[in-house]
Amino acid sequence: MPRKIIIDTDPGQDDAIAILLALASPELEVLGVTAVAGNVPLALTQLNARKAVELSGRPVPVMAGCDRPLRRALETAEHVHGKTGLDGAELPEPTLPLDPRPAVDFLIDTLRIEAPGTVTLCILGPQTNVATAFLRAPDILPRVQEIVLMGGGFFEGGNITPAAEFNIHVDPEAAEIVLKSGRPVTYIPLDCTHKALTTRARVERFRALGTRLGEVVAGWLDFFERFDVQKYGSEGGPLHDPCVIAYLLRPELFGGRLVNLEIETASDLTRGMTVADWWGVSRRPPNATWIRDIDAEGYFRLLAERLARL
Repeated sequence: MPRKIIIDTDPGQDDAIAILLALASPELEVLGVTAVAGNVPLALTQLNARKAVELSGRPVPVMAGCDRPLRRALETAEHVHGKTGLDGAELPEPTLPLDPRPAVDFLIDTLRIEAPGTVTLCILGPQTNVATAFLRAPDILPRVQEIVLMGGGFFEGGNITPAAEFNIHVDPEAAEIVLKSGRPVTYIPLDCTHKALTTRARVERFRALGTRLGEVVAGWLDFFERFDVQKYGSEGGPLHDPCVIAYLLRPELFGGRLVNLEIETASDLTRGMTVADWWGVSRRPPNATWIRDIDAEGYFRLLAERLARL
């Protein structure tokens, strides 16, 4: 039976590619896509999620969720993703309508309806929607099979501040609620994704698919990588969010371990820092799986093979 997932996301080029990968993979049943404010404001993230779903040709419902973090003003990342969040390729206005259900209600209702322990939450942006659902309906917690998310960084530091990765920095309080929910949580941080670079050969592999979708993905990556190439002087930019979906499909491509993880919410200097106790020096009990390694070539082969199906 396909694994049931809900994708919670703030597209973003890499988020959109993650959506495409999930919808191209028969091992996964995407119950819905819930949009949250993050890389760009909510009006654009829900629009971009619908564009990605429509591009796949495999429609699933898209719901709009929280338009700001739990306790803070929203910070966005147009300097990385462009003013639309999907700069790099032109897509028409989607005909797929926005599902009228609020995203948080969808999360709660779906987890209550589905068999307990059968739905995995895939979080690709700030964790505001999921944290709000957990606060509003704590009875759904034991019904979650697993949470796999892109966020954080310890050995690599941060990408929005010296200490913090963007998704966690935007809403650290939400991240702390999800981390302390008692459900199995797997973090795919910058420590992993910075090893999955969009080299020129890898980008051209998508263009060589010879499809409209391949051209769009290559265009997104041409735009998306420019920021990180300039910042880090690397051969390409890290392709973050599809790692979450790839981890579900091919866990053998990844390496990590159970660690104690803590999230800084108080300090202005290190707000959103994810402190991963890789060596167990704190003696605090492990509470999250921290992914540090990836077979990058295997990851990009999987992406190209699956996107060729759409």
